[in-house]
Amino acid sequence: MESFIKAISDRISVRTFSDQPIEKEKRSIIIDSLRSNQEGPFGNRMRFELIDLDEIDEKEIKSLGTYGMITGARLYIASAVSDTDRAMEDIGYCFEKIILSATNLGLGTCWMGGTFKRASFAKKIDASEGEMVPAVSPIGYAHERRTIKDKAIRRFAKSDKRKSWEELFFDEDTDTPLSQANSGKYETSLECVRIGPSASNLQPWRIIKEKGRETFHLYLKRTKGYEKALKGIDLQSIDMGIAMCHFELAAQELGLEGKWEEQEPTNAVRNMEYVTSWTHM
Repeated sequence: MESFIKAISDRISVRTFSDQPIEKEKRSIIIDSLRSNQEGPFGNRMRFELIDLDEIDEKEIKSLGTYGMITGARLYIASAVSDTDRAMEDIGYCFEKIILSATNLGLGTCWMGGTFKRASFAKKIDASEGEMVPAVSPIGYAHERRTIKDKAIRRFAKSDKRKSWEELFFDEDTDTPLSQANSGKYETSLECVRIGPSASNLQPWRIIKEKGRETFHLYLKRTKGYEKALKGIDLQSIDMGIAMCHFELAAQELGLEGKWEEQEPTNAVRNMEYVTSWTHM
C-alpha cells in the first residue's frame, strides 16, 4: 500500500535524470494521475499534460527553456488553468498530489515555477487564450550522481533547510508557538507541511490552531515583492496549495476525517493573508 506520508518525507527535487525510460505500466499510472487530479479544493478545474521530448524536434526542445536547469529529462508534466480566484492554490494542491504519486513509483520530479519558457510550454499543450501555465515538472528516474550545477542550485535555494515548528505553527494566536506535544493527533500532518517544497524554500505557510478545537487556520505570510516576480503567476499561493495537500493527505492516511472550509477567525492576524481552515469532523 502506498504511503503519502513516506512520499512527502522521501521526495527531493531532482534536476539530473538518467536515460532509463519509464516503464509502460508506470507511465500509465502517471497518466491516470494526471486525469484524476483536475479539480482543487476551491473548485477550480485544470488540466495536466505529459510532454515527451522524444516526440518533438531539437529546436522545439530548446524553446522550452529548461536547458541548464534540468539535465537528461525526456518527459515533462505541464499544468494549465484559467486565471480565476484561488486557481494557484488549486494548482499547487493537485500538482503536488501528482508529484507524490510519482515519488511512490520511485520517480524523480522538480517543481518549476519560473525557470522555463512559459509561452513555449503553453503553445506545446495548446493552451487557450484564458489559460495560464503556472508550473511544470520533469519526471523520470534520478541519475545516481548529481551534477555540480544541481548541487549549487540546491545550496542556493537552501533546499536542505526548513523553518522550525516555532516559526510556522501557533496555538490560538501568533504570540504562542504550538509545540509538537500540544499538536495532538495532527503532529504528523503539521510536520508534513513543515517539510514541504516551496518557491525559493521560503515556506510562506503559517498555521494557527484554534483553542479547544481540532481546527487549524491556514495563513499566507508573503515575502515582500515576491508576488510581483512573475506576471499573473503567484508562486506563494501555489505553495499554499502544496501545504494543503500535505496536511490533508497525512490526515487521511492517519484516519483523521476533516474538511477544508472558510471560517476565518474574528481576531485579525497582522501581515498575513487568510487562506482556509481545516476542521476535524
